Amino acid sequence: MTRRETFQVSSGAAEIYESRFVPALFAQWAPLVVDQATVTEGQRILDVACGTGVVARAAADRVGPHGLVVGLDLNPGMLAVARRIRPDLDWCLGDASTLPFPDDTFDAALCQMALMFFPDRRRSLAEMHRVARRVTVCVPAALPDQPAYGLLVRVAARHAGPEAVALLDTYWSCGDRDELVALVGEAGATVERCTTHTGTARFPSPDALVDTEIDGSPLAERIGAETREAIRRDVISELARYVQADGTVAAPLVAHVVTGRRAHSPEARRTS
Repeated sequence: MTRRETFQVSSGAAEIYESRFVPALFAQWAPLVVDQATVTEGQRILDVACGTGVVARAAADRVGPHGLVVGLDLNPGMLAVARRIRPDLDWCLGDASTLPFPDDTFDAALCQMALMFFPDRRRSLAEMHRVARRVTVCVPAALPDQPAYGLLVRVAARHAGPEAVALLDTYWSCGDRDELVALVGEAGATVERCTTHTGTARFPSPDALVDTEIDGSPLAERIGAETREAIRRDVISELARYVQADGTVAAPLVAHVVTGRRAHSPEARRTS
């Protein structure tokens, strides 16, 4: 199996994720994921690879005081930030491939912008279907379908070499829509819905976009100041078309959202 980057990050990087990535990128997708999962009052919801908890927070607003939301992540730094923001929710350190919950614990499992980082995607999806009746995952579309971020990765590759490509390409590696639907089905689900949406990555400046993308990934610790500045210079030049009149950046970001319902009970799958 090809090794995939696990993206363990420091507590400082987790704070960057919450302060930069969440408002710029991920906050807009959380309500959409919760909507497609049809999360309602009183339900029990699991947010898998929750990061700093943006989806868990959106789900908590829907399920209300009589529901339950659990956020699970493999990264202690992410969970520390999640607990700081919402100490009233349940946060759990754990691996998506071996979820620490009994069968049928949850009404729905949600996974936003994380499936591409899992070393064994099929097993992780099967685990989600074991503990929840319905699973909704959201992933970025493939890099050829990302006009802005395709430029960013090409620039990084030009200056930082193959390692940068490996680190940054991982984010887009689950974005073939047909393959994604097939993967959800192979994990034991009937696919109920697959939608594709174009969102907007918003940053206060081109500099902020470059800093966010580099500082929020392992690339920050693996390139020097000279390489970083070269990437910054060329990205700012090539992304000029997305700079607004006020100097902010509004770049398109395309993502797929797939919802599957478990085809068989966990017990039936084990005995078949």
